[in-house]
Amino acid sequence: MDGSSIPGSAGKGLAKSPGALAGIKVVDLTRVLGGPYCTMILSDHGADVIKVEPPQGDEVRDWGPPFHEGDASYFIGVNRNKRAMAVDLRQPEGQAIVLKLLTDADVLIENFKPGDMERWGLGYHEVLAKRFPRLIHCRISGFGGDGPLGGLPGYDAILQAMTGLMSVNGDATTGPLRLGTAIVDMGTGLYSAIGILMALHERTISGLGQYLDMTLYDCGMALLHPQAANYFLNDRRPAGTGNPHPNLVPYDKYPTRTCDIFIASGNNGQFRKLCDLVRRPELADDPRFANNGERNVNRVALTEALRAAFAGEDGNELALRLIRNGVPAGPVLAVDQATAAAHTAHREMVTELDWYKGIGTPIKFSRTPGGTRRPPPKFAQNGGEILGQLGYSEAEIEDLRRNGVTHYTRRV
Repeated sequence: MDGSSIPGSAGKGLAKSPGALAGIKVVDLTRVLGGPYCTMILSDHGADVIKVEPPQGDEVRDWGPPFHEGDASYFIGVNRNKRAMAVDLRQPEGQAIVLKLLTDADVLIENFKPGDMERWGLGYHEVLAKRFPRLIHCRISGFGGDGPLGGLPGYDAILQAMTGLMSVNGDATTGPLRLGTAIVDMGTGLYSAIGILMALHERTISGLGQYLDMTLYDCGMALLHPQAANYFLNDRRPAGTGNPHPNLVPYDKYPTRTCDIFIASGNNGQFRKLCDLVRRPELADDPRFANNGERNVNRVALTEALRAAFAGEDGNELALRLIRNGVPAGPVLAVDQATAAAHTAHREMVTELDWYKGIGTPIKFSRTPGGTRRPPPKFAQNGGEILGQLGYSEAEIEDLRRNGVTHYTRRV
């Protein structure tokens, strides 16, 4: 199959163009979340991503239920638009396959333990930069290859704990609390995609590729805003505040008669509008709430007053009334409600193709829109096709399978 959407397949959020990254080839040796999330971003916009799994497969194929034909939702959610094969990189013949894949590749991305690629004769500085000077090699690791924690494995929740993210989530009643989404893994995937695109741009000037050293540790640290900025300025350890914002008031979740809503008032004008719209204009004239600094000091009294003002309101109607009048507000929705919302459909943020359903691409281009081209691949679904494109004969492909270099069923 080429990079276009599948003819005759019913679906939503399908790619309507070859994509902004059409012609870019990515060899993807990553597993789990950060790397696959990065390469899905690239594949959504036309990059030809070849997912090379180990013989046992990407372990998140097992992270369920729910499952579709043996593959877990965790895998399905971050692996659309890719082609897949399985290669044993511990064997010289497997390493040779990767080198053939890299002959015309633009990007190699992997998340092996630092040192593994070098041990297999696939290190960037020792081998790849010399053989493929235009190649961009992105390595994702937990902590990098050196330093006090160099070479240690990284896991999202552990990095949330170690970078301070967990300490600023939750509140005094919960203590440090893990964020519900794998924010470090996904943030690293996003930062890696940005870095790869920067390197591709720089290559148009220099003609050379380069090595990207991406770590969960660095990316977790980079997400500490505004807590780190506050700490650097006031030298006070930030703590979890729960829903309230440490700098802005009112910025919190409030109950109403029908549902919870969230209000994020960022300036005095918005606060006055809020007070007028809930028929409590006297609050805006109260000296305790005259500006954000005073509101922050007196946040308990203000919170009590606002809760009383909202108690009899229909939350959905109130949130819409506020935001339409310039006060940021919205109902607190569950996942099923958010994915079924009318604006979600309008923005094509749920994509469907045959059996597959997922969150669509948030990156919207005017001329080269991305989207779904193919469902996530079954294990080694495209192995024979890819090897044939590399010049292997049918007999050679069969020899590779028989010798355990390539696999078409998962090794247990």
